[in-house]
Amino acid sequence: MEEETNGAGKPLLRLTGVRRRYGGVQALRGVDFEVRAGEVHALVGENGAGKSTLIKIISGAEAADAGTVEMAGRVLPGGSTAAAFEAGIATVYQEPQLFGELPVAENIFLGRELRRRGLVDRSAQRRRAVELLRRLGLEPGLADVRVADLPVAQRQLVSIAKAFAHEARVLILDEPSAILTDREIEVLFDVLRSVRSHGVGVIYISHRLDELTVISDRVTVLRDGTRVATRPTAELTIREIARLMVGHAPAGAAQRRAVPDGPPVLEAAGLSRRGAFRDVSLQVRAGEVVALFGLVGSGTGAIARALYGIDPPDAGTLRVAGREVRPRTPADAVAAGLAMLPGDRKVQGVFASKSIGFNISVGHLPVLSRARVWVDRARERAVAARFIDRIRIKAPGPATPVGTLSGGNQQKVVLARQLVRRPPVLVLEEPTQGVDVGAKDEIHDLVLGLADEGSAVLVVSSDLPEAIRLADRVLVVRGGRIVAEFPHGAAQADVLAAAAGDAGDQDADEGAGQSPDRGADDSGEER
Repeated sequence: MEEETNGAGKPLLRLTGVRRRYGGVQALRGVDFEVRAGEVHALVGENGAGKSTLIKIISGAEAADAGTVEMAGRVLPGGSTAAAFEAGIATVYQEPQLFGELPVAENIFLGRELRRRGLVDRSAQRRRAVELLRRLGLEPGLADVRVADLPVAQRQLVSIAKAFAHEARVLILDEPSAILTDREIEVLFDVLRSVRSHGVGVIYISHRLDELTVISDRVTVLRDGTRVATRPTAELTIREIARLMVGHAPAGAAQRRAVPDGPPVLEAAGLSRRGAFRDVSLQVRAGEVVALFGLVGSGTGAIARALYGIDPPDAGTLRVAGREVRPRTPADAVAAGLAMLPGDRKVQGVFASKSIGFNISVGHLPVLSRARVWVDRARERAVAARFIDRIRIKAPGPATPVGTLSGGNQQKVVLARQLVRRPPVLVLEEPTQGVDVGAKDEIHDLVLGLADEGSAVLVVSSDLPEAIRLADRVLVVRGGRIVAEFPHGAAQADVLAAAAGDAGDQDADEGAGQSPDRGADDSGEER
């Protein structure tokens, strides 16, 4: 492997030939990766590329099936978080893992307290905490403040302070900026420049590709469990990184008939919610599938929840079939003609111990009841049996507990609940999250079939191939705003670049009419 020189020091962490399989899925395929002293090394890839698995192996949360992890030349035992921690590897996750009721100083040393004569030396802990806070540009007085009383950005910096309290030499940051404001991100970057100057190696994981040119020295791209490139950041543009991540065209955009050019069934104008999204305007016509696509923290989920009355907007107007509506609750949204498939079916979607019949009917008890008092069980079973047949739910019958079904079939049950009364507008949030490939194709066919039958469908997805395949139009959301629009069949790399903040020489309109990208020229890149 050819070594680039970027001014950083010798390798601190080195992975060689790392492989990991989960059942029939090969998550990592012989990955080589290294981090040098005094560098910020960005690790990027699409969902499912292998980033999370690689980080779990580095941090000792999981063991590799093959390959080695070395820290300062010493091979670490696989599957030992204690060994990784003792070697100086620390991980800071997107959601800070701290105890809100304890002060900052105690959080920093929790589990590894400083002791004197067998007792916790709180004075020594506070002095050391103050030193660490000053190093990170924070006020010393924060040492005595409850973590619950801190803003998110400061909690993240406390997590970094905790890592350095135990002499971290390699710091892993997993999507650190996803929940931060632009000003808070600037503070984080100042901290990273400081720790880099002290010889710490940083692994920086982010979907926001525009950040990489600001903070990272090198970029490694994973695709389908394989390292396809490691390059100095200065040699790459956002669009080139996006193309490396995508690598090839998707299996193909679904063939769609011409979308009826009628009036919009769903129309939002200037929707805003403080701290979540602003000035969102969109239209969806009968028979049309429109996708809202965005990366982690873009605001797509908040927009979906606002449309359905879960977290109503502060400003703007919403119309369904030409009539202005103001849903303040999901019940209001249903009455207005909207139905929503929630993104987290386990928490928001299914009653796992209950039957398929119960799960489908539970949202429609007034319709399926006798005298609006007793549920008509015969009708409930008939409705469930019809949907089991219609959308091919693999189950013995309506009495089958939903918890015994596969993830894809559970998702179909939740979708069936939304279709009992054939709403004119369907909002589908992450419709295939956590399902296998076969179930994903079946759900995609169902969505397209619903559009062909005249439904107006808004798909909210962080799965780029899914958005490209399903949508007649893809609306790209970044920072809580719609920043670009692409037609059906647009190139994945162009859509991803827009979502990641590309301000290059090709705007969304220019990229919109191109055929699916066949991938970047990988010649000369490390493999």
